[in-house]
Amino acid sequence: MNEPVTSQTYAAQLRRLAELTARVQEQRAEAHAWYEQQCAAADRAVAESADEVNRAERELVAAREVQEQVDAEVAVLWQELNTRLGGGGRRAGSPPAPTPDATGDPVPLLDGVRDLLRRTRQRGELPGNVNPLMLLCGVGGAVLAYALGVGARALGGRSDGELAVGLPVLALMITLLGPVLGLLPARLIADRQHATLSPRPVLLVIAAGLTTTLLLLTTT
Repeated sequence: MNEPVTSQTYAAQLRRLAELTARVQEQRAEAHAWYEQQCAAADRAVAESADEVNRAERELVAAREVQEQVDAEVAVLWQELNTRLGGGGRRAGSPPAPTPDATGDPVPLLDGVRDLLRRTRQRGELPGNVNPLMLLCGVGGAVLAYALGVGARALGGRSDGELAVGLPVLALMITLLGPVLGLLPARLIADRQHATLSPRPVLLVIAAGLTTTLLLLTTT
């Protein structure tokens, strides 16, 4: 009676062992598959991280190149500004330091500064409020030339020979140069105003000088 029971129990144990072995193998296969998946995912993550690091390094190099270009351009523009301001304590000093929290592209700002300096470099016309000065330049040049001519004639009157003949001629030439002699101070005024000596102020100086010369010649 006991032998069949033992055989049945032994067979059941074998089936149980076979089932456990199959389950262990299945779980082992699942573990291997999970491990391979994790390794593949880790490899992909490492590769993606390496690509991101390389991309970040390239962006850093490009950013440094842009920074160097911007710094060089700022130094050139700042030097031009200092040159434009000149001496007398009006120099702008050294360029300002970059702002840590600054945002935006600096290239358009540099283009704007460059365009502003270019436009300020171009000389404009003298304003109308300097017309009285232009007239005074013409009058002053004519009076100075006439005074030099009078002095030359007086010196010629006290001289003999060639000087007595040449000095009056020289005096007349100096006097006739009076209308254009005022252009010299007029040019200085235009330079101080960073303007061009256009035809309008030139005509004012010459007209004032010519009128003054004619009045001096006709009244003396």
